[in-house]
Amino acid sequence: MAIRTQQSISGFIATDPQLTTTENGDARFYARFGQENYHREEDGAFTKLEPSFSNLVLYRATAERAYERFTKGDNFVAEGYAHEYSYTRDGQQIEGEEFVAKKIGHDTARTRYDVDRTPRRAGVTAERENVSRQQDRAFDPPQASPAADTPVLGR
Repeated sequence: MAIRTQQSISGFIATDPQLTTTENGDARFYARFGQENYHREEDGAFTKLEPSFSNLVLYRATAERAYERFTKGDNFVAEGYAHEYSYTRDGQQIEGEEFVAKKIGHDTARTRYDVDRTPRRAGVTAERENVSRQQDRAFDPPQASPAADTPVLGR
């Protein structure tokens, strides 16, 4: 069994994402992604090179959410692992590599967006979140300032 090393990548969605199902019936997100490449010159300037491309896949609920939220051209950051694969098609051995993302989100350094904080699940979960928020508001912080000799983060 190969050890999968956790990696983080950033890039852009280069093709229209596809949502299919595996033989087991699990959702599978697939898209080609690109990564910008630069060469640092001796004077400190950067020269933009051609981007490199690879395959991005996600599975199950993560695949479904990514398919709803990502489109061609979106910048992303993802955490997962590289997976090498091989199969035979028409007598030819095909080998490749794909990045299997376990977590994915829009790159906040390159994307403007609004956050929807409404609860995902209705019912009991929403009630728990509401009770938790009410309890947080009920917290009464101490009114006294720390003594001069009390350690405070940043001092």
